[in-house]
Amino acid sequence: MQKKEREDVALFRFGVISDLVCSRLELGELTERITEKSQQRWHIPCSGRTRISTSTIRRWVRLYEKSGRQLSSLYPTPRSDRGRSRRVDEETILSLVKLRKEMPGLPVVRLIEEMVKRNLCPCGLTISLATAYRILKQEGLSGRSPMDKTDRRRYEAEYPNDIWQSDVMHGPKVLAGGKMRKTYLIAFLDDHSRLLPYADFYLSEGIASFLDAFRLALLTRGVPRKLYVDNGAAYRSRHLERVCASLGIALIHTPPYTPQGRGKIERFFRTVRAQFLSGFQGKTLKELNECLDLWITDQYHQRPHSSTGQTPFNRFANHVEMIRNPPSDLEDHFRKEVRRRVTKDRTVSIEGRLYEAPTRFIGEQLSLLFHEHKQDRVEIIHQGRSHGLLVPLDLNVNASVKRERPKQGCLPFDEVEGRP
Repeated sequence: MQKKEREDVALFRFGVISDLVCSRLELGELTERITEKSQQRWHIPCSGRTRISTSTIRRWVRLYEKSGRQLSSLYPTPRSDRGRSRRVDEETILSLVKLRKEMPGLPVVRLIEEMVKRNLCPCGLTISLATAYRILKQEGLSGRSPMDKTDRRRYEAEYPNDIWQSDVMHGPKVLAGGKMRKTYLIAFLDDHSRLLPYADFYLSEGIASFLDAFRLALLTRGVPRKLYVDNGAAYRSRHLERVCASLGIALIHTPPYTPQGRGKIERFFRTVRAQFLSGFQGKTLKELNECLDLWITDQYHQRPHSSTGQTPFNRFANHVEMIRNPPSDLEDHFRKEVRRRVTKDRTVSIEGRLYEAPTRFIGEQLSLLFHEHKQDRVEIIHQGRSHGLLVPLDLNVNASVKRERPKQGCLPFDEVEGRP
């Protein structure tokens, strides 16, 4: 406040308490007058409020009397916590500042999501964008560092399916299994046309959900030449690397803490929040995905994009001859791979389930390919060649199967010892 404004406030406060400090009032009468004043409406200088609480009036009286009846005691004083958030505690502020220093290039929206993901916010507290910006500004961390001279350039793929960008956005909570669960939007965006090959909300952001979305994207819009993702655990999995390699897709990871390379899909996520989620009224995951699919098909894909001047659908379809169709055995490219050594009783274990391998592979290490939803079909790969399928172990059948006899007339160990 300016000096004149502070003086106006002090004069107003004195006007409120003048009859209380200039008269000899009994305790009951003093309380009655203070109550009456608290019920009146006032034109308070430099404030939009119109009421004054009884505790505030009593505080003004105490300040005035304690100062020896000096008007200066009624001048407004700056808050001791001025410029600091009274809703966010000191530990949360320090966590936000530390995270910003670790991830200097991360947008503030994603910074808040990372805070929640790492459980750095007290239970029930959500930091608003305005609060986060204010805290970072006070710490001198709001803008780009003046030393940031990285050579970044805008780019655009020449044809559809040259480059797909993919990322995950934290979505709203939905009712699933009788309780509210958080959702995650896994999306793929074609860099040339801004078309969405596939986008869906899942209850997990793990590798299983990502691969399911990736498979459906390939079935829907063909095979890209490059897939551009960040450095999350799901994107660094060996399973994803093997899937991309087998399909001839270059898997490219964004350098740590530099989301600018995936700016197009980040921009799409902002559009989802502003134009789709703001009007969504459903409660279940099915309703959420049905509404999303309708919004993408009828609105997003049919509206001219601000950067290209064309609708994503038309721009993608203009070069449909460049689209590489997925292979007929696409499902097999998504099989999980494990390596196992065959034991002396010819068995191998996969996720707690036992299988039998041919005798010739005893002691050998095999690569085994299987679908998690079809664990009865496990393909054997040895020295780069396929050797058929493993047989699920059946102990009852094995009890009656005749064993292979050693060659050159050698007796089995049991018969040497005199046992049948």
